[in-house]
Amino acid sequence: MDGSREVEYRPIGVKAVLAEMKDTAELLIDLSYSAVLFGSEEVAEEVLDLEERMDVLQLQARMSLLMAARNTEDAEQLAPVLGVVGAAEKISDAAGDIAKVVLEEIGLPDAMRTALPEAVESVVRATVDADSRFAGRSLGDLTLETETGVRVIAIRRAGEWLLNPDRETVLEPDDVVFMRGSEDNLGPVYETVSGEPYESGEQVEPRIEDLERAVDAIVLMKNMSELAVDLAYGSVLYDSTDLAEEVAALEAEVDQLESRFEAWTLRAAGRVEEPVALRGLVHLAGSTEVISDAALELAEGVLRGLGTHPVVAEAVFESDEVIVRFTVAAGSDLDGTTIGDQMVRTETGMRIIAVRRPRGSAGTHDDEWAIQPGPETDLDAGDVVLAKGTRTGAERLEALLS
Repeated sequence: MDGSREVEYRPIGVKAVLAEMKDTAELLIDLSYSAVLFGSEEVAEEVLDLEERMDVLQLQARMSLLMAARNTEDAEQLAPVLGVVGAAEKISDAAGDIAKVVLEEIGLPDAMRTALPEAVESVVRATVDADSRFAGRSLGDLTLETETGVRVIAIRRAGEWLLNPDRETVLEPDDVVFMRGSEDNLGPVYETVSGEPYESGEQVEPRIEDLERAVDAIVLMKNMSELAVDLAYGSVLYDSTDLAEEVAALEAEVDQLESRFEAWTLRAAGRVEEPVALRGLVHLAGSTEVISDAALELAEGVLRGLGTHPVVAEAVFESDEVIVRFTVAAGSDLDGTTIGDQMVRTETGMRIIAVRRPRGSAGTHDDEWAIQPGPETDLDAGDVVLAKGTRTGAERLEALLS
């Protein structure tokens, strides 16, 4: 944070600050990995700008919480809230460190940039061209997410961030728009928004087996860490010990993956022409592991039986992207089909982040969450679905499940 920037206490709703911190932390994860994927210094700079904003938010949140604690009972109730604030700040710092892989030219194998598109939905940064047919139109009028699967996740307008654009938000010329989606869908939308050609990274196949294993490990670490953050916020929202325990299990798995990653990277170092190019991988793995640690901190209050302070649950529910939990009803549109067959993402805009089948259901032998379910994942009556997206999308998904 810029040391010359002063932050003074002012009355501010803790719920609003926590909601903005959640949205900012999630956006930071998206942008930091996209900066690495595209080698984009511009996106990396946006990450550092948001990281500075997060520093201010966490100070405001801590000041408000300290003012609210009047006795030991208040302190006990607010302690988990401070944990949530600290965890969001830790995610922010880790995202900034990931961005520095690009800004400080720490070095990253080309194979990493080949693997990342398979691990994440890409996020691109585009400036709205005055001649674009999108300029002057609302997101609801454009129906981008429904028709293309591309979602506008943030807008920077004249230096100010709009983290929760909705159907009423109008795109204006010179807006800096951040869009998330698959590589195939992002290209045409990017070109329409900016009036410039879309350039994707060149595919490079790794030739060293240990390096390939290291890259695969870090991609899996990234998937698990991001899922852990989503599940952690879900555990807070629903005061769910089951979800919090899943977060703990994911964090332990990320720790094990990091150990294997280190071994594979050290083996590969002796077989690459420029071992220094592996520094970025090590940097990326360490920051990714920090994100999984932060997810566990988010869920710690639930794990320790302290419950969820109402202000935290409300902040999670009222944030930009909501996390919902539904049970597949017998005879519903999704009963006995797959996520891909019903084109859940395209039809609703919701991303199913986990599916849990009840004990003894077909094809499973235990009551466990399936992380990162794909188009081929089966859904049956009684399955519990955890999904993330907009409130409108949640209503569409509920209609398919009920």
